[in-house]
Amino acid sequence: MSASEGGRVFFSSVRRSMEFEDEIVLVSVGVDIGSSTSHLVFSRLLLERLDNRYIVSERVVVHESEVLLTPYAADESIDAAALQTFIERQYALAKVRPEQIDSGALILTGVAVRRSNARAIGDLFAAQAGRFVAVSAGDALETQLAAFGSGAAARSIRDTARVMNVDIGGGTSKIAVCEAGAVVEFTAIDIGARILAFDAQGRVQRIEPAAARLAGEVGLDLCIGALPDAAGVARLVERMAEHLFDAMRAPQLGAATASLLRLAPMAHQRKPDALSFSGGVSEYIYDREARHYGDLGPALARAMLQRVQAWGVRLEAPDQGIRATVVGASQYTIQVSGGTIFVQPHHTLPLRNLPVITPALPLDAERLDPEAIAEAVRIALRRMDLLGSEQPVALCYRWQGSATYARLDAFCQGVAQGLHSLLSQGLALVLVGDGDIGGLVGIHAHSERALPNPVVSIDGIVLQEFDFIDIGALLDTSGAVPVVIKSLVFPQSAALGRDAVRRLA
Repeated sequence: MSASEGGRVFFSSVRRSMEFEDEIVLVSVGVDIGSSTSHLVFSRLLLERLDNRYIVSERVVVHESEVLLTPYAADESIDAAALQTFIERQYALAKVRPEQIDSGALILTGVAVRRSNARAIGDLFAAQAGRFVAVSAGDALETQLAAFGSGAAARSIRDTARVMNVDIGGGTSKIAVCEAGAVVEFTAIDIGARILAFDAQGRVQRIEPAAARLAGEVGLDLCIGALPDAAGVARLVERMAEHLFDAMRAPQLGAATASLLRLAPMAHQRKPDALSFSGGVSEYIYDREARHYGDLGPALARAMLQRVQAWGVRLEAPDQGIRATVVGASQYTIQVSGGTIFVQPHHTLPLRNLPVITPALPLDAERLDPEAIAEAVRIALRRMDLLGSEQPVALCYRWQGSATYARLDAFCQGVAQGLHSLLSQGLALVLVGDGDIGGLVGIHAHSERALPNPVVSIDGIVLQEFDFIDIGALLDTSGAVPVVIKSLVFPQSAALGRDAVRRLA
């Protein structure tokens, strides 16, 4: 497997590794198809060797695409052909050919995920650049992507602060609170700039269900093709802002606001120290955009800004606004895995683009609790919108303590219970550990627990959430398993690449 195929490459035998240069330069692209807008970012990554790993030492944005209003066909499905034309134009403007892309990510977010052909679009563009990570981001995942991409998570470390980020898109708004670099609570609500859209003459062009419902609350009549009452639209925007602001701060929500939530409400244990906005509407909040696109964006921005100023929380500019959920690139590192693996049956491999979960497993006690392990796994699946996944996930664990029969049995039992929604579909159990225990765990799950599912258990590898992995077929000569790990890399600042020590040609 060559470096040009992208990702981190591991082998299951000790001291087996690929030979690479001390520096690697990769070209990547991130594609974000949202309910309101679609856009791309092309980057170059410089990776430098650190011991036996490669780390991203420099990332330069070489082209930011035009922003396209996501096109819809007459049946309200996404117009894949129009998107294809747009994507091809951006490649041409960036002077990059698809075959030059080493890796990247395609993210479908917001209302776009629910469109009838969202999966077909994901497959189409993933096939166009086969090294992509393709993700249909549900509300929970999109909320966390926005929190990291906006820089809120990094700010919470830098300022030692509790930072709230509110990503207001076209169909939904995502609220996340970050502390010490982690998202500690989040929610999402059916409030967005394009839940009501107008044509060039100001006539109603699109009415999302949330808009129809909110219009009923304020006594506004809406009809496709009609000119709406301006005062009524103003009342609608104020009501939208009220619901969103309540979701951001109220410890107890009214029934009307609670019914708009797409995730569980936040606990609001204490007021944030700082607040940032991302998403399309943020461009108006921070005076980065003055044009109108036939939606409620400018008015909603004004209404939210008034409420925030009255709230008294410090308003900070995000590192990324409308592009917060664009995945910048894939990160590549080389390591060497442990010496034991278990794969049964062998034809289970290869596996591609498995999302990674890293549950907080309670493995420090001498007697392990299977139910506690199972609940930690379920929490991780919910956090990553994977409870209903139709493909296997890679569960990353860090083994602690001895590997007695009782501890292995409790661990395997808990993991199987936690992954029941996936394993009941016959999907493979994929376990990735950081210690030299993969073979024991795999054998126990397959033989002692008599798990009927395919089992893939490898070790010596550390993963993190937002990683995706490919596990190749067993190599005939060594029994090694090549593993490619693709990590989502988020921008560190709005001036990404401008202060780089060395530009890439």
